[in-house]
Amino acid sequence: MGGFSKTRLERVRDRLAKSVESGEVPGAVALLSRDGETHVEHAGDVRPDLIFRISSMTKPVTAAAAMICVEECLLRLDDPVDELLPELASRRVLTRLDGPLDDTVPAERAITVRDLLTFRLGIGFGAGMWGPPGTVPIMDALGTIGQGAPEPAAVPAPDEWMRRLGALPLVYQPGERWLYNTGSDILGVLIARVTGQPLEDFMRERIFEPLGLADTGFSVPAASLGRLTTHYTTDPGSGELTVYDPPDGQWSAPPAFPSGAGGLVSTAGDYAAFASMLLGGGVHRGVRVLSRPSVSLMTSDQLPAEVKAVSGLMLGDFDDMGWGFGLSVTTRRTQLYDSVGTYGWSGGLGTTWINDPAENLTLILLTTRAWTSHIPPAICRDFLTSAYQAFAD
Repeated sequence: MGGFSKTRLERVRDRLAKSVESGEVPGAVALLSRDGETHVEHAGDVRPDLIFRISSMTKPVTAAAAMICVEECLLRLDDPVDELLPELASRRVLTRLDGPLDDTVPAERAITVRDLLTFRLGIGFGAGMWGPPGTVPIMDALGTIGQGAPEPAAVPAPDEWMRRLGALPLVYQPGERWLYNTGSDILGVLIARVTGQPLEDFMRERIFEPLGLADTGFSVPAASLGRLTTHYTTDPGSGELTVYDPPDGQWSAPPAFPSGAGGLVSTAGDYAAFASMLLGGGVHRGVRVLSRPSVSLMTSDQLPAEVKAVSGLMLGDFDDMGWGFGLSVTTRRTQLYDSVGTYGWSGGLGTTWINDPAENLTLILLTTRAWTSHIPPAICRDFLTSAYQAFAD
């Protein structure tokens, strides 16, 4: 294999420029790395060294932190979490999705560490759960405890957050369905409790500093706020851009609750180092963070067929995709991009990342505009398409 064709890389550059010219995004940074050759492109009101809110691209980092704990036998994948998370012991389960929160039956088994990593703990978001306020009480309740778009300033400290979550029933029996997001936030609390360290301290000591991730964290220090992007969302009525968070906004101070599901900020270069560690079997530039078996487990499809058949943010999501630990895994090639075995995840605030082991490839796209659907928009799909046709071989 080779790296990239410089002529064909122009298509990536042109697509980013057009996305800014058309108003699709205010700015975008793209990183492409293959066989030791790395290219970074940018367009609009950003630079390659700027810090972005990576939202759900936090989930793979949290999963990696959990696997460090598993390797050290602080956690075991199939052990119940009741001892460390007593708020989740003796769970009750809704009798029906849209039922009142007190119409429940006992859980058939305890929640395990593996359930948190694979999002099969029984609570979170999934197909059929969306509806106007008041129609799905459990969704309204999840919204009150900060399960939605990242809002660091709105979520209480971990113990209080767990207390509130523990007062809610599960939506489905543990193991029955894949439900999005909540498992990663719980996992962050579990890591902090089992290590005796705040989640960010543990991540910094075991992942960020060993990999040289100087600009990754749950907030941005004052000296670096000039490099934090202004982030935008789309007004649902007018379709116009509105400011979601300015540089001196919610990520300018450490949050009470460091969200393992969506709280991190990072740069293209920082996240590329994390991606390189996974692609290298747990090693980046001679520094081992995880064992090769841990990476293999994280990046392999862990969902049984019967779970996939009833799961997804929308039904059908798992037709060509599986789920490992905190990230998706491509199980059937349906596009020019994404070989079978490609893994990664996107962030709803406008970011995406994949590693393709078959091509020894890492692709990262960071933008300053939130997606409007769980399906990544045209700029994301076009970036992946143009990147895959840019190979030199």
